[in-house]
Amino acid sequence: MKKIITAALASTVLLTSVSANDIIKGSGASFPYSVYQKWLKAYNKDTGIRVDYIKKGSSKGIKDAEARAVDFAGTDKPLSPKVLKKHGLYQFPGVVGAITMGYNLPNVKNLKLSRAATVAIASGTLKYWDDALITKANAGVKLPHEKLTFVHRADGSGTTYNFTYYLSKVDKTWRKTYGAKKSLSWPGDHHIGGKTNSGVAALIKQTKYSVGYIDYADAKNNDIAMATMENRAGNFIKPTLKSFQIAAAKATLNPKKDFYAVIADPKGAESYPMVAATFILVAAEKVEMDKKVTEFFNWAYINGQDIAKSLGFVPLPNTLTTKIRAYWTEKGIK
Repeated sequence: MKKIITAALASTVLLTSVSANDIIKGSGASFPYSVYQKWLKAYNKDTGIRVDYIKKGSSKGIKDAEARAVDFAGTDKPLSPKVLKKHGLYQFPGVVGAITMGYNLPNVKNLKLSRAATVAIASGTLKYWDDALITKANAGVKLPHEKLTFVHRADGSGTTYNFTYYLSKVDKTWRKTYGAKKSLSWPGDHHIGGKTNSGVAALIKQTKYSVGYIDYADAKNNDIAMATMENRAGNFIKPTLKSFQIAAAKATLNPKKDFYAVIADPKGAESYPMVAATFILVAAEKVEMDKKVTEFFNWAYINGQDIAKSLGFVPLPNTLTTKIRAYWTEKGIK
C-alpha cells in the first residue's frame, strides 16, 4: 500500500513539473495584446511551447512582475533603471505601436484633429463637435452641433501614460496641471471610461458623437474611424503602418538605460505623432525561466514581423534587436 501511495505522489509531482515547464505565463498591457496573442499561437504551433498572456493593463502587469505572480509582464510605461533595480527586474522592448483618436461621428469619414483640439478634448474644455478648434482643420466638412463625449481608460494603463505624455509635450498647461500618468481623474463633465483598450473600443462604438484614445489594432479590429492627427511639424498625418514606421525610426532606446524611453511626438514631416514602444519585464533571479521568455521574444523578432505588420504594429529593426540580444547576454538570460 505504501508503495502505491509513493508511486502516486511521484506521478503527481512529475505531472505538475511537466505542466509548469510547458507554460510560460505573462500578464499586463492591453495595448500589444493582439500581436502577442498571434505570436504565442504561432510560437506554440512552431515549437509546441505554450505561452499565456492575460491583458490586465500596465499597472497590474507591473504589480504582477514585482510580486513574481507571472513569468513576464507587459507594460507600455517603461520603468526607470532605479525602479528596475529596486524590484530586481530587467526590461526590454517588445514591439512599437500607435495610439489613435477613434471617433463615432455619423457621416464624417476623414476627421482631422489639431494638436490644440486634442488637448482641449482631453482637458474637457471642448464640448461641441462644431467648435472652432475642430472646424478650422476640417474645411468643407459639416460637423454637427452635438455634445462631444470623451472616452478614456478607466484602469491604470500604459496607453493612458503614453497619451498623457504626448499631451504634456504638446501643451505646457497640461504638463504643469496633469503631467504624464497611468491613471487620471479626467477634467470636465463629458467623459466616460472603459477597462482595457477593448472596453474603450466598445464604448466608442456604442456612444454616438464620442471620441477617445485607443490603440490602432483595437480601432481597426472594431472598424472604428480614426482621425488624421497634426504632428510636430504641423502636418496632418493619417494613422498608417508607414507613418508609424517613420515615427518609430526616430526612437532612441538605449540598453545602458534598460531601454528606458518614451517615444511620443517624434520629429519628422511624415511622422505620426502618437507612437509608443511597449516593454517586457522579467525577474532578475529567475534566470532559467527568463531564458524561456527571451527565447519566445527572439522567435517573435525573427518570425513575427509579418504578424506585427498585419495588425499595424512596427517590428523592431535589426539594429535594435541586436542590442536587445546583447542586453540578454549581459544579464545572463539568453
